[in-house]
Amino acid sequence: MNAVVQPRSAAQLTEFNRSFYDTLWSQSRLIAPERFNTWPLVQQLAVPSRRWLEIAPGMRPRLPLDDTLFVDLSRAAIATLQAHQARAVLGLATALPCADAAFDFVCAFDIVEHVDDDRRALAELARVAAPGAALLLSVPLHPQRWHAFDDFVGHRRRYAPAALQSLLAEFGFVIEQSAVYGMQPKSNWLLDLGTWFLTHQRDRAMWWYNRVLPLGVRFQSKLELVAGMIDTAGVDEILLVCRKQAAGT
Repeated sequence: MNAVVQPRSAAQLTEFNRSFYDTLWSQSRLIAPERFNTWPLVQQLAVPSRRWLEIAPGMRPRLPLDDTLFVDLSRAAIATLQAHQARAVLGLATALPCADAAFDFVCAFDIVEHVDDDRRALAELARVAAPGAALLLSVPLHPQRWHAFDDFVGHRRRYAPAALQSLLAEFGFVIEQSAVYGMQPKSNWLLDLGTWFLTHQRDRAMWWYNRVLPLGVRFQSKLELVAGMIDTAGVDEILLVCRKQAAGT
């Protein structure tokens, strides 16, 4: 299926994502960041200043709860994070409630593809990241692999790898490392099945998401990071380790 701009307006897309994830997270359990395969990388990149920011973590934060500011559009996610003693505030990726150059470590997993104006979101990431800050970013790849599931979960786009690299460079981010990330479906039947259950058997789908998926976290493959951009042929989603360049470099 070709990647086409979905018929939702920017405001409609934001409200769709807010409603979808409020419903999802209100029925979900928080999974500790230490359980994800990103944890060794997070520990490696974490800097002593502990000026850390994670955008839209939902119930799946990757940065430590004790030391991170979390910004999310979901009130359900904010309430749960705060109940776990985390600093969490309501906000959008395109209008972060943060000062300029305030963070040395920023995470945005599966976020910018949901935003109508991804350039504005990346500008915000660049604004709040101090020179030399690390950025962990994950996005789905290859517009030609667009599926109904993308639309269902509120994606606006998938990224062509070369265009993504250029876009990040425009906002002062250099890709240092990358890895295959997330599920890599070999065919669309699993996505079709997931979309059908979420549409027609939501309670059963939510039971699976909350009870079976957390077990799968235990069997995640180790991240295989390489320098620069990986060979993206056949890769559905990518994790990027970027570095914010100082102005004029």
